[in-house]
Amino acid sequence: MSVLNEIPVLSLILWSPLVGLLVILLMPKQRSGWMKTAAIVTTLVPLAFSLWLYAGYDKQQGGDAFEERLSWVQVPLSKEFQSGVTEFVFRLDYTLGVDGISLPLVLLTALVTAMAALAAYHVKKRWKSFFAWFLLLEAGMLGVFLARDIFLFFVFFEVTLVAMYFLIGIWGYYNRERAANQFLLYNGLGSAIMLLAFVLLVNTAGFRVEQAGEQISYIYSGSYGDILRNMTDPAAWVNAVPDQLRPANPFYMSDTMRWTLFIMLLAAFGIKLPVFPFHTWMLKVHTEAPPAVVMIHSGVLLKMGAYGLIRFGFGLFPEQAKAWAAVLAALGVINLLYGALLAFRQQEFKLVLAYSSISHMGIVLLGLAAFNELGLQGALFQLVSHGLISALLFLIVGSLYERTGTTELPLLGGLARSMPFMGGVLLAAGLASLGLPGLSGFVGEFLSLLGLFESMRWLTALAVLGIILTAVYVLRAVLKITFGRQQEKHTALKDARLIEAVPMIVLLAFIVLLGCYPSLLTDTVQLGAEGLFEQLLATRAGG
Repeated sequence: MSVLNEIPVLSLILWSPLVGLLVILLMPKQRSGWMKTAAIVTTLVPLAFSLWLYAGYDKQQGGDAFEERLSWVQVPLSKEFQSGVTEFVFRLDYTLGVDGISLPLVLLTALVTAMAALAAYHVKKRWKSFFAWFLLLEAGMLGVFLARDIFLFFVFFEVTLVAMYFLIGIWGYYNRERAANQFLLYNGLGSAIMLLAFVLLVNTAGFRVEQAGEQISYIYSGSYGDILRNMTDPAAWVNAVPDQLRPANPFYMSDTMRWTLFIMLLAAFGIKLPVFPFHTWMLKVHTEAPPAVVMIHSGVLLKMGAYGLIRFGFGLFPEQAKAWAAVLAALGVINLLYGALLAFRQQEFKLVLAYSSISHMGIVLLGLAAFNELGLQGALFQLVSHGLISALLFLIVGSLYERTGTTELPLLGGLARSMPFMGGVLLAAGLASLGLPGLSGFVGEFLSLLGLFESMRWLTALAVLGIILTAVYVLRAVLKITFGRQQEKHTALKDARLIEAVPMIVLLAFIVLLGCYPSLLTDTVQLGAEGLFEQLLATRAGG
């Protein structure tokens, strides 16, 4: 623990992929083996630091146990309208931090990316460009979960959008350009809404006055911590209602503005999650992107939407979030049932998994809508669990497609005979996806629904129907692939190679480990959930 406090471990996690990116750019383009090995080794660096950080995290201390802050951008503003002000600036800081909410997602990102790098070893064209964008994507994802300045968060969020656009559009399948354009259109719209909300936040809750003796400083800050403190401080300008003593207060945030900002953040992050009906872009990505990229997209990028909603929507606007609990629960049930019903009707295994992701993100919304500690812990556990399970399933999909040239269910069957290892891993991943006790999928679903049961029992009953449908469509697809009738041309297929088997074993091991010992994760997220839960129940200061 002491060593971790003495080194900039968060910056080492964040910037190590970019160091690897520079190394790869300096390599001759003919040395594909060198570049692939360098990319894999690079992804292991943030994974090692993340595991070290997770092991050394003080669960009793909670909060931002690790935080790094440096001055980033400081723009002087005009002081003419206010006499006596010695400094008037717009300030953005390079601020990183982790807590019980973001730390598990940092580790998930590092783990899934490292496993996806192994899956990308067989990329067949433009290796240098692929791994450069790949490592840039990892840095962006890590930055999203580590950033504690809202504009720094936005920068990293946009980095992931640009990197994903090129990874889909260049290395995807037949309709890759259409998929990339849809991805950019929907996520670009969400980013525009988010940027507008952030600008409004900085210009209201980001304003503060600092006084040291006769020196008075007016500061606009993008710091998440500063904004949160101002939102909850009755004496802050953002909560000072204009009256006869203070007839003009441009920094006051009215109830109407609070509701507007909450809805904007819900829309921005709901597109990323995705929430029905903003889900169609995701289906194209899941079917057209290369396997390694889909592993990251389903395993990590979708979680960025949920994380942003928790951190900004719920954390900064608890009163509005609580008032919309029933709406969020209804959206969660719609996601859960809609995704499950559509997954059941699909004949393409990629689409089964794509609709399954929509359904499982509905469980996250249900856990958040519960507005209690159990529900929040369940939502966070579900994010990590689904990230591991979906990454493993799409890893297997990529291996199947490489061997058979198809992922159509009617054209697959009996593959456990020729590929017993891969068939067994697929069956285990399917059982985890449907929530079998002893695997990680069960814990997140159970905690989320148990938390929701306390306040919305009838919606919980509908959600249980979605869980039943999940078992039906998962078993239908998985059993068809593994134990169905085998086509003659598939009898000589080779089982998983070592470079495929290693990530399969690692991901499955984490799924089993969290299923058997959920306290490895719940102990970490508990204090983060408790801290957020206190915010959610708090009455808005000065309201």
